[in-house]
Amino acid sequence: MARKKHSTHPTPSTGPGRAELILVADAAVELRMTAEGVVSRAGADVSGLAEALSGPGITIEPLFGVSEDLIRERALEFPDATGADMATFYHVSAPNEDLEALADQLRGLDGVTGAYVKPPGEPPVAIDLEVLAEMAPSEEEPPATTPNFTARQLYLNAAPGGVDARYAWTLSGGRGAGVNIIDCEWGWRFNHEDLRVNQGGVVIGTGISDDDHGTAVLGEISGDRNGFGIEGICPDARVMAASFATLPTARVIRMAADRLRPGDIMLLEIHRRGPGGSGVGQDGYIAVEWWPDDLAAIRYAVARGVIVVEAAGNGARNLDAAIYNTPGVGFPASWRNPFNPNNPTSGAVLVGAGAPPPGTHGRDHGPDRSRLDFSNYGARVDVQGWGREVTSTGYGNLQGGSDRDRWYTDTFSGTSSASPIVVGVLGCAQGVLRARNRPLLTPAVARTLLRATGSPQQDAPGRPRTQRIGNRPNLRHIISRLVPSAPPSEASAGAAESAPAGAGITIAISSSQVTINVSASGVSVASEPAAAPVAATGYTNGHTPVNRLLQSGADVLPAE
Repeated sequence: MARKKHSTHPTPSTGPGRAELILVADAAVELRMTAEGVVSRAGADVSGLAEALSGPGITIEPLFGVSEDLIRERALEFPDATGADMATFYHVSAPNEDLEALADQLRGLDGVTGAYVKPPGEPPVAIDLEVLAEMAPSEEEPPATTPNFTARQLYLNAAPGGVDARYAWTLSGGRGAGVNIIDCEWGWRFNHEDLRVNQGGVVIGTGISDDDHGTAVLGEISGDRNGFGIEGICPDARVMAASFATLPTARVIRMAADRLRPGDIMLLEIHRRGPGGSGVGQDGYIAVEWWPDDLAAIRYAVARGVIVVEAAGNGARNLDAAIYNTPGVGFPASWRNPFNPNNPTSGAVLVGAGAPPPGTHGRDHGPDRSRLDFSNYGARVDVQGWGREVTSTGYGNLQGGSDRDRWYTDTFSGTSSASPIVVGVLGCAQGVLRARNRPLLTPAVARTLLRATGSPQQDAPGRPRTQRIGNRPNLRHIISRLVPSAPPSEASAGAAESAPAGAGITIAISSSQVTINVSASGVSVASEPAAAPVAATGYTNGHTPVNRLLQSGADVLPAE
């Protein structure tokens, strides 16, 4: 039946349109913000800076905390976390029309090593006219009970078409139990009928009323198990939200990191216009780690052991391009392009957008797992998710009516829809590990696994797989790398019963000797050169579950 469409529904959120001015101080000046104004604890002359910041409507505050000393003290808990001194970053508020002129003035002052204006961040949902028309909500009132739409969530299915979430659900912890997730963006509808369980609400900032985007994101990750509507990939995880609406983006990322534990997950549903963008639509939009303060915040989160999943952006750009090696106007001299593999990475999992299987919902976006035309690509991009035809909560084009708490969509899109799929996959994997008391994935191992496993990217006319967006995740592959190929109960019991503390298992592999020590406290891996090349042969100490794992041909991943 054809659906009537609302003509006045707002288009997907494009954020509040708020640019940000970031000042970076010279650490040697020991700048401090006090009740008396800007001072230098090192005795430097900062009168010019104080005067520039004294204009009407101008305020300045440390970006990453209430005071420089507390910021530096916290950062010292994670040495080499950021590659930058977070206490030297400041957020300057001023009228939007004055930001560029003020930044230019600040750059010429003593004690300042950088001053730059970041374009407004926006949700990375595809906004082409075809998608916008399809996402208009239906005026038709839904049935008394919402139907079960899970059969339309083909991304839950087995690989290569989906990520094999249904397989993970057969395992203890495989729905993400014990995992905390924070979605960083703008607005959410936590009253939605399919988002009532394991939802922690907005824990940082204030959400906006244009909330379809965040609602769709949450549905992919954590839609409830209730027999109607949709089901999230890891619905047993606890999901919270952090809003960029009223706070600087880097501050939100830092605050979210402080609320999470090692092994928890943060999602960055944001992109912004980068250098060379045409100004038309989302052309040239890139991942936010390119800006120095966001890069520092992401590195801080990763250093804390938080897995950060970041949208690569919808700018249709090659992130390997030389233009990104050139610092933005006002960037500090210490900045290095994090998209360039020769430079230190942010450590985040960067997600591109791939095509779903042809015929999904009766549409064809090109060969399955091929790069969608809007998706950024390059060596830095780790993994892909579905960038079209994602069925989730919100928007109302699958089920609409007058009650927005019952809205669903069939066409969520962009690196917006791709990134939550990867979050859900990681949530399932961490839940499986937690259920077995195994070490959780670190950010580095998570990236390695996503690159090394999964269903390969495919070619499309004009979009060859050399334009890298990575593989589509496959939870069966990932879990096989992380746990023995034994039933969960046997694997857990075997490790505890058969391996007394300090027991060792030595395996000769090629030209190295690898020692795996299994004890009640976990598993560790060490290696040393062997005297001569040898074949992989021996399993000692008769540890049955480990023998079975090794005999199965599963890879052993070293600790980070």
